[in-house]
Amino acid sequence: MKTMTDEQKKRLLSAIRDIPDFPKPGILFKDITTLLNDAEAFKLLMDHLQARYEAMDLDFVAGIESRGFIFGAALATRLGIGFVPIRKKGKLPGATISEKYALEYGFDEVEIHIDAFRDKEGAKVLLIDDLIATGGTAEAAVKLIRDAKGECVEACFLIDLTFLEGTRKITPLTSVYTVLEVA
Repeated sequence: MKTMTDEQKKRLLSAIRDIPDFPKPGILFKDITTLLNDAEAFKLLMDHLQARYEAMDLDFVAGIESRGFIFGAALATRLGIGFVPIRKKGKLPGATISEKYALEYGFDEVEIHIDAFRDKEGAKVLLIDDLIATGGTAEAAVKLIRDAKGECVEACFLIDLTFLEGTRKITPLTSVYTVLEVA
């Protein structure tokens, strides 16, 4: 199941709850917790991702804090490879490298362990997160993978908020795959 049918995509979308005005007025938040507690929908998604990535000969899956941890760790286990967390600054113990990215007002920063890929230079890494919006965090994460001597072979997102054009920021850096698109 390397591609999903429209019916399968509708099934996944129906398992995602919309929360209006969260975390602030005017935002329609895509709540994936309802997909996670729907065993059938979650299995459908994970079966799809496993089928897509099992022949890519990946070395690691890297997930962006925090929902990327859920999908990334589950997928890494299915693929029999390691999982690497990309976290907000100050959350990882040990030696790290960091990358800043712009927010609407100011900056934020994400980090990865300097030895995240076990000193395997050129490790083939899949980046995963639940959603791409403006693309700032994803762009920083792709750069971190490169700075840690890995190769981000693709960035995968469950949901692409296409109207925010976040994928445009990272397509110059890596291939992008989105399961669902929301206009």
